[in-house]
Amino acid sequence: MRKLIRYEHGIFAIDADYIRPQLAAIHLIVENGRAAFVDTGCNDSLPNVMAALDELGLVPGNVDYVIPTHIHLDHAGGAGVMMQTFPNAHLVVHPRGARHMADPTRLIEGAAAVYGQEEVRRLYGEVLPIDARRIIEATHGLNVDLAGRQLCCLDTPGHARHHIALVDKKTGHIFTGDIFGLSYRELDTDARQFIFPTTTPVQFDPVAMHASIDLLMSYQPDAIYLTHFSQIRDTAAKALELHRLVDAHVAIARREKNAGAERHARIREGLEQLLLNETSRFGCRLPVSGILEIFDGDLELNAQGLGVWVDTEK
Repeated sequence: MRKLIRYEHGIFAIDADYIRPQLAAIHLIVENGRAAFVDTGCNDSLPNVMAALDELGLVPGNVDYVIPTHIHLDHAGGAGVMMQTFPNAHLVVHPRGARHMADPTRLIEGAAAVYGQEEVRRLYGEVLPIDARRIIEATHGLNVDLAGRQLCCLDTPGHARHHIALVDKKTGHIFTGDIFGLSYRELDTDARQFIFPTTTPVQFDPVAMHASIDLLMSYQPDAIYLTHFSQIRDTAAKALELHRLVDAHVAIARREKNAGAERHARIREGLEQLLLNETSRFGCRLPVSGILEIFDGDLELNAQGLGVWVDTEK
């Protein structure tokens, strides 16, 4: 399995080896010998990161920026160890996430509330704090200069309130974390790429998600890079699919709102059926068991997020 995927224009994807291969990508942008990472994986991802730098003839001192799209631990859990390893780097993160990167105590507590303390410790190890003097708050429209290459930060809530996307002004391509959904390479069919939304356990906001998708499409990107998993094309068509599927998620949550103790299970069942209907229509060749295995964790988080959201909907 390739750990380093090479695209054009100095853009690379590194497999974070998070839970399974091709679940989470760490993206690397290289310009004139200077480097920026978008998302970090977890502490155990660092050997793959270092191997990628070595393969590209770069050293830790070449890294100028570490940029988590948001502070969920599969995107930012390895930020502390990266910042410890890269002495010249600054961390660029949404203003809502900056203090949690400097002091990750509440971040770890929040993850433990969802996954359990032992699972968080197993997946992420020790999440290290980052010196606040090395943190840059990614306000909307902030341009980060990578050796003359401008990376523009966009405020993109919907998956989380502390979410940014990053527009590479050299290419027009966009790094979207989780706001533009999930697209796993195992489901690719005849050069087409399947896409599915991802909510969050506590901060899903469908109105904001629709607006963020529209904001991204206003840049008319030829390519988008998802953390789960890497480059996708035909972006306008995928945006339409995401709008439709976000609405489908909302409809399932509203339908089961008053289902009482069975609500979570019924939302989860509705999402499974939606996923299987969509993959069948798309022509995915994997068996049902394989599709459900790939999306098992995502369906659970989506169901949790919909349950929290539907209780707060006005």
